[in-house]
Amino acid sequence: MSLSWIAVDWGTTHLRAWGLDEADKVLFHRSSESGMGSLTMDGFEPALADLIADQLAGHPQPVDVIACGMVGSRQGWVEAPYRAVPCEPLGDLYGSVSCPAFRVHVVPGLKQERPADVMRGEEVQIAGYLAKDKEFDGVLCLPGTHSKWVRISAGEVVSFQTAMTGEIFAVIANHTVLKHSLGEEGLNEELFLEAVSEGMAHPARLTSRLFSLRAESLLTGLKAADVRARLSGLLIGMELAATKPYWLGQRISVIGEASLCHLYDMALSEECVKPEVENGLDMTLAGLMAVYRQRAQKKDETA
Repeated sequence: MSLSWIAVDWGTTHLRAWGLDEADKVLFHRSSESGMGSLTMDGFEPALADLIADQLAGHPQPVDVIACGMVGSRQGWVEAPYRAVPCEPLGDLYGSVSCPAFRVHVVPGLKQERPADVMRGEEVQIAGYLAKDKEFDGVLCLPGTHSKWVRISAGEVVSFQTAMTGEIFAVIANHTVLKHSLGEEGLNEELFLEAVSEGMAHPARLTSRLFSLRAESLLTGLKAADVRARLSGLLIGMELAATKPYWLGQRISVIGEASLCHLYDMALSEECVKPEVENGLDMTLAGLMAVYRQRAQKKDETA
């Protein structure tokens, strides 16, 4: 087994790399916190080299790197223009960056003109999921800092909608008065689900309900972990209310980090919708494999 290519998921806060052979067997997996947000333009090559250089020693020629995520943004290593939906999740790779040890090819993101929306990185997870289930027709939910709700039909991304739920949670938890009331440990599922129902039923009350969490922690001794559960529930409930036209009556799959998927699974199940759940990193790697195979096929066709 020898290294054939490297798959890279490069987001705002993280860098992940997998080394694969020609049969797509994973030979190594590395990660670091050298995300796009912490790098200057001349910092991308050394950040990637620091992560994988020892695996490239003695390799006779530069290794192809297929990269997705914010590395292709305007502030990234090389800007990869968005592709307009409706379209298949994967298109042609954008150019390349040549370095002594590797050649980096960037996966373009997707855009929607009206209402305006964009994604980078999620299109690869979508491709990974559709490689597993080619007949899927329904909605994919990709929770995270910016949660995506994506309508899929006939193998194409038809439309999508983004909610800043994760980022809003982080801002509230770290930069508002509620930071003094939130705990990290445990999840009171009953309180979480009550808050989901409240957030769905009365999204217009959100800002007043947020401050009442602070007041309850002061006046009634509401536990810090319970404040966190209710904050999560209110925000996710508000998101579900806003995206209900997307998911109501649809087959749904949730793709992402396990603990976050669990919250969305519980919230949707409370609304009598039982989603399927897939690991986000697994779908990212599967999608990057699909990109590599598609590129290899096109090279063979033009040879």
